[in-house]
Amino acid sequence: MTSNTLGAGNTKADILIRARKIYTLQPGVPAQQSLAIVGQHIFAISDRQNDLDHLIGPDTRVIDETDSAVLPAFDDTHTHLMLAAQMHVDVPVHTAKNLDQLLDLIRQRVSKTEPGEWIFTTTNWQEFNLPEKRLPTIQELDEISTVHPIVLRRGGHNMVANSCALAAANITKDTVPPPGGKIAKDANGEMTGLIQDSATALIYKMQAPVDTETRIHGLDVASTSYASTGIGCVRDCWVPIEDVTILKAAYDAGRLQTRFKGLVSAIGLSSVEEISKLLDQMEQYRHLQHQSYFSIWGLKFMLDGGIESSAMEEPYRQEEDCGCGSLNEYRGRLLWDAETMIAAVDLVVRRGWRVGTHAFGDRAVRIILDVYEEVVKRHPNMPQGTLVIEHGGLASAEQRARAAALNIPVTIQFPLLHDIAGISEVFYGRDRVSRFFPARQWLDSGVLATAGSDFPVGSYGAMHSLEGLTTRKTVIGVLREEHAITLPEAISLHTTEAAKFLGESHLRGMLTPGRFADITIWRRDPFDMESVSAEQGIHTLYTIIGGQVKYCSL
Repeated sequence: MTSNTLGAGNTKADILIRARKIYTLQPGVPAQQSLAIVGQHIFAISDRQNDLDHLIGPDTRVIDETDSAVLPAFDDTHTHLMLAAQMHVDVPVHTAKNLDQLLDLIRQRVSKTEPGEWIFTTTNWQEFNLPEKRLPTIQELDEISTVHPIVLRRGGHNMVANSCALAAANITKDTVPPPGGKIAKDANGEMTGLIQDSATALIYKMQAPVDTETRIHGLDVASTSYASTGIGCVRDCWVPIEDVTILKAAYDAGRLQTRFKGLVSAIGLSSVEEISKLLDQMEQYRHLQHQSYFSIWGLKFMLDGGIESSAMEEPYRQEEDCGCGSLNEYRGRLLWDAETMIAAVDLVVRRGWRVGTHAFGDRAVRIILDVYEEVVKRHPNMPQGTLVIEHGGLASAEQRARAAALNIPVTIQFPLLHDIAGISEVFYGRDRVSRFFPARQWLDSGVLATAGSDFPVGSYGAMHSLEGLTTRKTVIGVLREEHAITLPEAISLHTTEAAKFLGESHLRGMLTPGRFADITIWRRDPFDMESVSAEQGIHTLYTIIGGQVKYCSL
């Protein structure tokens, strides 16, 4: 018996799915067994596998996976697809098992590269997870080549450059880094090659443009890879304004295989005037602001630094020369002062855009809540979800309550914690690391929370996130199980809650007639806890977005 359908008439399905269980995620609705797609939308759904066979026509694609489980496609609400696409042509150091292998991969690329050409590596790795537990030195990179600028990237905030790269970028030991950046030096005042946070812009500006077709191909490959892990929509939290044209070209060519919500990067900017100029550039993309498949969501701010420089209330465990005159009092870096940031965020809101702000440490969360509270006072009728906390990694109970009172959503990324737990323990200690991303407490506080990966620091993919959110497993073991949430809750953070967060609950997040046919088909049932593992069942059988098969494993 058909449990839900639109007016049928003589309509025939473009795709008909038969499965063991189709989870609509509608409250109170049991699992269904067949689903029909017409165009971009779900047309009908039934609790019997053969009940929609009358919708099969000569051109209908029948997906007969009667032992499978079907769910809505998952959203990754904080990730970096653009970086994933760029890394398609970079040295794949993330595959190395030790430092020797990593250096040899760079050496192999040097042997195939003309002198003077820049060499960049992939970023999705952590030195602490290698046996040596350290970054390569500038001397080791110089031994590989003195005629190739080599940039070893790690995550989104750190890189080690060889002497050739530093010279090409005109970086010397006397170079003053931009606000919020660091050019590391040894005890003798010589550069170590380590470049952090906003200072990385000094290197990136030297990166030669990659031709448009290569970049579109990278987006095609990367977005297909996301789709293969069940991700049907990415919210990319670092999009240089110059790259919007590349993204639009990929979308127009049908080579963007997931829905895309882009946050234009304000990283490296430090004044209201600079933000105003960026907003002027964004105006040409105003028509993309609310598109369902490819949209420019708003602006991304960085309030504090990366793993080594998140703004904390208490001093770090590791002594670091922060330039504050007291090695034992290092509490991370703030990239904006509160008053300037209030003016900048206020300007963005007045111009009709949304704001996502990286705030990882508890000091950063306190300050961004102060900023947002003032902006809310100035704009009491702003649309829900205009202001977002990205990460909120060490938010206290008081801060979570403030976020709830201000109606500020938060995006959390357990795969990030999974991968950085070891190195973070060095800086912050086990207790603080154990309190990162308290998903249980965020939900209990009433804050609208959604889940993501923060790739390239954490691994993208639905199963990676579900496992972490429900078990709290990391590279250093299980951290504070009381912060874990249930599997249905974890799935909702990627589906129904994500759609609500993006203002698209009427379009996506559930499998009902009239909503977009954004669907994942799994060999193993994600609602079966034994199947939720980062080691198995990572890839879907099919990922369908807007009625189009974007990935098929068969």
